[in-house]
Amino acid sequence: MDEQSRIQIEAAAFRGLIEHLQRRTDVQNIDLMNLAGFCRNCLAKWYLAAAQQQGQALDYDQALEVVYGMPYPQWKKKYQAAASPEQLQQFEATKPLHAYISGHQQ
Repeated sequence: MDEQSRIQIEAAAFRGLIEHLQRRTDVQNIDLMNLAGFCRNCLAKWYLAAAQQQGQALDYDQALEVVYGMPYPQWKKKYQAAASPEQLQQFEATKPLHAYISGHQQ
């Protein structure tokens, strides 16, 4: 496979993941973090880091909007539920497994 085809395929797969997560507003970020070690916010951080590596002007709020499909405060108000004590406990227990870019290892 040539490099350009690989990049196009990877970009399409990323767009598919983003579209899926935008449809699955019932899935909370804390559940994603607890099960997979990353969430929508991590994806936004990866997106921002990639944009910066390419010299693109983008800030974190803009990256969040790409991932959420709307401004993050709007998504939080519309879809985010409070985390349960059990979810928070699992979050703390799984911190060593969270995506490095999430910043939870510090």
